[in-house]
Parts: sequence; C-alpha cells; structure tokens
Amino acid sequence: MTSKELTRRTILQGGAAVAASAPMMAAGVAGAAPAPPRQQAGTKMAVGLSVNGRDVHLDIDPRTSLLDALREHLRLTGTKKGCDHGQCGACTVIVNGRRINSCLSLAVMHEGDTVTTIEGLGTPEKLHPMQKAFIVHDGYQCGYCTPGQICSAVAMLDEVEAGMPSHASEDLDKVSLTEEEIRERMSGNICRCAAYPNIVAAIRNAAEAKA
Repeated sequence: MTSKELTRRTILQGGAAVAASAPMMAAGVAGAAPAPPRQQAGTKMAVGLSVNGRDVHLDIDPRTSLLDALREHLRLTGTKKGCDHGQCGACTVIVNGRRINSCLSLAVMHEGDTVTTIEGLGTPEKLHPMQKAFIVHDGYQCGYCTPGQICSAVAMLDEVEAGMPSHASEDLDKVSLTEEEIRERMSGNICRCAAYPNIVAAIRNAAEAKA
C-alpha cells in the first residue's frame, strides 16, 4: 500500500481487525485461565416461604435478592430499596423473628423461613402499636425509611425483651432501654430527614405500652 492509499479509514479498519483477533490470540496462550461459566439464561429455582402469614412459592432467578422477590414478585412494595448495599436499613424486614437487610440476602436462602414485612405488621384499620406510636410522635418526614424503621424497632424490642445486649449495654446485667440504648440499637436504620428525636420518642412510647 502506497502513502497515497494510507488513509484514516484504512488505519481504523486495520486496528479493528487487530482488536478482533486479540481474544483468539489470548485464548491460544499456554496456561491461560478459561473464562468462568456464565449463568445460563432462564435458569430458575423454586423457593417456598411464609410471608406475612401466607405460604408462597416462587420460581425465581437464584440471584434474586429477598428484597426484589418481595417487591417485584410479590408486589409488597412497602419494603423500600434505598442504597441496595445494606447501609441504610430502608429494606429491613423480620425473618424468623430477627431483623435483616433484605437487599443483602438471596431469596433462595430463605426456604421455609417466616418473613414479616411492614404490610404484615398491621393494617390501616388495625395498626400495630409501633405504627401508632410513629404516627403520634411524627416519627417520619418523607416516610421513605419508615417501613424499615418500624420493622427494625419491632424486632429490636423483642431483642431487648429476650435480654440480648447491644454494644451500649453489653456489660449490664439487665438491659435498660434508655435513649442512648435505642439510638445504638437502631443505628443501622438511617433517616435522611433526621427525624431521630421523634423516632426515639415513638419507640420509647411503644416500649412502655408493651411493658
């Protein structure tokens, strides 16, 4: 090819050809690690669990989080997707009596488990005492974190009743539900509106009513 024939187009075409052949050349290198197998499209797994007192059976992608199973497959959209990295607590639900971040847990890991979401705690006609307390004390502003806050608070009071210590009370023989204790135990649930004083007041009110 002469200099007159060497155009920008021919240079780009030559570069594309080299790039296209690179993977085949790499594959032929002795000792090169094979590419990891990819998830086969359409693969499903069956999972059965109890959600808010109802037995449900799902056929889902094994990579589906519990959060997405609740929201996208069961249409229980009260559980919110916030950070999707387990840092904000908006997706908190109660599994077998313990609060968890549902965005960090795969749905297939919960075969046979009992899951309670905000929809399972109460109804508009018959609110859970914690829901009532949040309303009375204005324990929210935008409300996005509220379902996770309430689920977490309900399970937290059960932890206190069972005598489970937190970092703030690990040296105490008997857990005292002070404001500091509540803040410590609820530290995994973030309220970006900063309604924390009202949230603490609501939880203390619900705790006193429970006692």
